[in-house]
Amino acid sequence: MATPEDITQKLITLLEDFTQDWDHDGDAGMSADTRLLADLGFESVDIIQLTVAIEEDFKLFRTPFDKLLMKDGRYVDDLSIGQIAAFLQPFLAAR
Repeated sequence: MATPEDITQKLITLLEDFTQDWDHDGDAGMSADTRLLADLGFESVDIIQLTVAIEEDFKLFRTPFDKLLMKDGRYVDDLSIGQIAAFLQPFLAAR
């Protein structure tokens, strides 16, 4: 079973590939606390592309990402890599 740390590291690798050509301060490295919008400069279209990449990379299809992206009927302001990893863990444990 994948631990939260394993999932986080796999997400970091995916995000490093995803953002390799972007102009952001990647020198500090990514961690569970790295936020998609504030730290990496994601826009809404990037988040959609990332969810598709996560589904493909983790082989999780029809994952209800709306539960991650929305709280109380509103879109969340930002997401950290750790939050995404915690969201994915039950889906990965069920396999």
